[in-house]
Amino acid sequence: MKILNLHGYRGDPQNCACTALKARGQTVFSPSLDYDSLSPETILGALRKLIMTERIDMLAGTSLGGFYAAVLAAEYGLPVLLVNPCLMPFLHLPRLGYTGDIRPYITLFASVGKLSSDQVSCIVGGADEIIDTHDFAERLFGNARFRIVPEGKHAGATLHLEEYLEAVLPD
Repeated sequence: MKILNLHGYRGDPQNCACTALKARGQTVFSPSLDYDSLSPETILGALRKLIMTERIDMLAGTSLGGFYAAVLAAEYGLPVLLVNPCLMPFLHLPRLGYTGDIRPYITLFASVGKLSSDQVSCIVGGADEIIDTHDFAERLFGNARFRIVPEGKHAGATLHLEEYLEAVLPD
């Protein structure tokens, strides 16, 4: 399976989700994304091109990457793995020092609502110190593949991703 993995704001393309997916033998494309310098439309344009040229089968996104993964999953009808998704970047990014225009995120937010919960596997940290809206994600995507790790924080390393992927990803 070919998976496009999207890291979080100021994150590392070789994040915990990327590592866990590769450990399961998946082919993972994990580009470096400069969320501060590039507009959301520019980022989405590059990701759309990658989805088409590499024939991506699944999306994965951590934090802000989860927002982009959700938008693209809704657009392409692909399954998506969300790790501590930042589904309301217009709310959270300014808290993290983002000085760019948040209006494009507000416009794109409607796309998240078009995503079917059947497409989504989502894991969140119950003690996430960055994203405080996981209750929204649970209401939107709550299904048998939605997991809350009570002691889990924002860092993917605290979420037992390997065990979670074993339970939700096909072999």
